[in-house]
Amino acid sequence: MFPQLLPQLFAGHEGGAIPVVDPSSADGAFGLLWLVVALPALGALVLLAVAPFTRGAVDKWGHLLGALLPVGSFLVSLLLFLQLLGRDEGDRQVSQHLWNWFEVGGLKVGFDLLYDPLSALFLLLITGVGSLIHIYSIGYMEHDARRRRFFGYLNLFVAAMLMLVLSGNFLGLFLGWEGVGLASYLLIGFWQHKHSAAAAAKKAFIVNRVGDIGLSLGVALMFATFGSTDFSVISENAAGASETTLTVLGLLLLLAACGKSAQVPLQSWLLDAMEGPTPVSALIHAATMVTAGVYLIVRSNFIFELAPHAQTVVVIVAVVTLLWGAIIGCAKDDIKKALAGSTMSQIGYMMLGAGLGVAGYAFAIFHLLTHGFFKANMFLGAGSVMHGMDDDVDMRHYGALDKAMPVTFLTFAMGYLAIIGFPGFSGFWSKDKIIETALADNWVVGVLAILGAGITAFYMTRLMLMTFFTEKRWEKGVHPHESPQVMTVPLIVLAALSVLGGVMLLGDWIVDFLAPVTGTAAHEEPPIPAIAVTLIVVAVVAAGVATAWFLVGKRDVPRTAPTDVSFATRAARQDLYGDAINDTLVVLPGGALVRSLTSIDKVGVDGVVEGGSAGIGGLGLILRRAQNGYVRSYALSLLGGALLVVLALLAVNLS
Repeated sequence: MFPQLLPQLFAGHEGGAIPVVDPSSADGAFGLLWLVVALPALGALVLLAVAPFTRGAVDKWGHLLGALLPVGSFLVSLLLFLQLLGRDEGDRQVSQHLWNWFEVGGLKVGFDLLYDPLSALFLLLITGVGSLIHIYSIGYMEHDARRRRFFGYLNLFVAAMLMLVLSGNFLGLFLGWEGVGLASYLLIGFWQHKHSAAAAAKKAFIVNRVGDIGLSLGVALMFATFGSTDFSVISENAAGASETTLTVLGLLLLLAACGKSAQVPLQSWLLDAMEGPTPVSALIHAATMVTAGVYLIVRSNFIFELAPHAQTVVVIVAVVTLLWGAIIGCAKDDIKKALAGSTMSQIGYMMLGAGLGVAGYAFAIFHLLTHGFFKANMFLGAGSVMHGMDDDVDMRHYGALDKAMPVTFLTFAMGYLAIIGFPGFSGFWSKDKIIETALADNWVVGVLAILGAGITAFYMTRLMLMTFFTEKRWEKGVHPHESPQVMTVPLIVLAALSVLGGVMLLGDWIVDFLAPVTGTAAHEEPPIPAIAVTLIVVAVVAAGVATAWFLVGKRDVPRTAPTDVSFATRAARQDLYGDAINDTLVVLPGGALVRSLTSIDKVGVDGVVEGGSAGIGGLGLILRRAQNGYVRSYALSLLGGALLVVLALLAVNLS
């Protein structure tokens, strides 16, 4: 895990400690950095806050504005990226101070943006893939009465994610982190007239709040330990903190990452999130929200490199998740939920790369980028299939769509070949590098990662066969048809990226490009030659494809799921009982605790307070009887009192 090497945030080189280099100020084209976030934020402002006061005028063209502004952000991001490439390797960090955010006591936080190789790649992914999803949504949401609001939510989501990856400190990152959480809640529950969509949105929001506790406590611990939340300050002083503190900090950040990236044990929200419109699934599962956790781990590498125990936990969580999601994907008949299980698994591979330290950071980001291409391609492809099948998501009602929807089929096939790791396609290069690195670090972890690749090949081949091949199983009255060009053109672009994304590995370009952020280390070879690893992985993938062919392709696919299945299949259909586990370990004990505290409050606290007031009230009722308003009663009371005084005086004198 290279604990002797501290890959500081700024600048890096081979061997020794990596020095900290102050990022230069934004000048020239870099002065436009703020526009990347401002453009989609402006779109959200106009479409959500201004449009309601225009009596429907914005509704006519709001979707076009919502799609245009992310494209503008992409063009600015591309310009900045080209400018960054023109700089020397040690001068590829640019900061932009916008204003002093707040200053309280010893904490001073600026609204600062940081542009470096890591954020540069994320900007291209978020704005590029995000723009394609916006364009696709023009056609997909054409008949939705609330289309303008939908595009406003999409713009808000993109702006929040851009803020997350551009902030120069953890507090600004937290701002974007929470913005993404809010926008995901609004988008997942966009069709809130459906109870399932409203419930899924609440579930995603609540589960993510659990992870957010980790990030908020982590930011507080950073301030208590380092007196700052700036990446540069913490990076420079991390070596002076105790390993215990750094381990706790690493685990808190991992908890946050598990929430956003749907890693075990905070994975339960991801499959339910499919209740949102399909473009939302593509945006969340490909280029934005679920990648935030991976970004957080890699960005915080200067903490994890000094906390090897936290790194080990990251690896364990990643391996469990990549297998968990893959197994779930094997039993899903809902095309979007099968892809959602796949997302969980592929994010697990990224987290595995991040947990392997300096040797794996760049490959984690590499797989994150290629996954953004092929998974957005397949989610939008699933939306195209649904568009042609009257919004039916059940693959048991598909079959033989390859000729009915040729563009959707061919583009989806490119994503399929990429995700299973077919030689030459983008996923082949990115996933294999993570597996090689895992084998070099721990052969058990590497073997489990290879197993995950085989399962991936099985469930993705099953999905392809049930959707595009096998016999027709269409519902009566359904007439599959190809989607309009506004939807198919983004599919073609993403399909091309799914094929060509591996070029980033040529000459180890992506490793060298990210070195100023992630650091560099001597390459460790796996226990067997790299070519042997590749051949083994390809063989395992081929076995997964063949198994799917014999179990699905050569058999009749029933139009309803069989009930006489094995325990493993039942468990996979129930998401490996993730909800049941959460209910048993968290929800039910939490409910019992709340009910106990409520009883204590009612019986104890309320009993004392209300009992005292009741006692005073009872005493008042008794005393009220003496205040009856009759003069004769008062005279009698006065006489009685005087008589008592006289008797008391006599008693004193006689004694």
